[in-house]
Amino acid sequence: MHASPHFTPKGWALFALLALVWGMPYLFIAEAVETFSPAAVVGIRTLGAAILLLPFALKQRALRPALRRWPWVLAFGAVEMAGPFVLLAHAEQTLASGLTGLFVATVPLFATAIAVARGDRGALKPTRAIGLALGFGGVAIVALGSGALDGHISVVAIGEVLLVAVCYAIAPFIVARHLPDVPSLGVITLSLGAVGLVYTPIGFATTTEPPTARSLTGIILLTVLCTAVAFIAFFALIAEVGPVKAPLMTYLHPVVAIALGMLVRGEPLTAGLMIGFPVVLVGCLLAAGVFTRGQKPSATAPAVEIPASAVR
Repeated sequence: MHASPHFTPKGWALFALLALVWGMPYLFIAEAVETFSPAAVVGIRTLGAAILLLPFALKQRALRPALRRWPWVLAFGAVEMAGPFVLLAHAEQTLASGLTGLFVATVPLFATAIAVARGDRGALKPTRAIGLALGFGGVAIVALGSGALDGHISVVAIGEVLLVAVCYAIAPFIVARHLPDVPSLGVITLSLGAVGLVYTPIGFATTTEPPTARSLTGIILLTVLCTAVAFIAFFALIAEVGPVKAPLMTYLHPVVAIALGMLVRGEPLTAGLMIGFPVVLVGCLLAAGVFTRGQKPSATAPAVEIPASAVR
């Protein structure tokens, strides 16, 4: 099936669905960690999603090619899921879900920095360099304006989420170099299953209180809606509009995360967030090359270059 060069009505519908669904995980994680341990959130989410995706992976015969490259699939799973998911769950025990979503959106800034370190001189174009400076400056504005200095938010939690963004920026390079010809669905299903098998027993051992209805609902929606269903929709979107345009809906994720945090959890709209968020967004767009003529834009979180890295 050839992807359409333009957005079709079906493409727009899938785009809107994913912009919403992949802006929701930060809310559901915040709800889940109220009673589940971070390890339990990661284990249930990944193993449950792997089980739901398995029939689709088997139907597309995507598992065997992934199994042939299992060391790199596991490496991808460690960098994209095992580390980031538990860091996010731990950070959201103290950090607002909207802030978490915004800090994760710095992925293209780190991806551009990594590209520079790997010798990509195109990443040093003036507009992209300005984007890097703006993006990281916006992060500082958000952190300082939201209370990082006076102890209202945890600097450690911010550091954890920024480390997540670094991991998300690294993962696509693993796929691009070592798994370019392996079906994305096979890579994702196998890596989700491996992470789930590791974290699920740890999760049951570290969760010490009965889950509330809100926590249970959050973890179910995180597993089914934001992981399994989202991936199926994402593959459909790639088929409809192509791999370059498909990940661009991720620029809307911080907006969804911030809005849901305010509406559902009563999180405050701080001055730092109001001023810093537009700066971060513009910085990310510039750093990713969206406004650079003749250059394909890099995708932000969840994907920078390779659709397989879109798990969030």
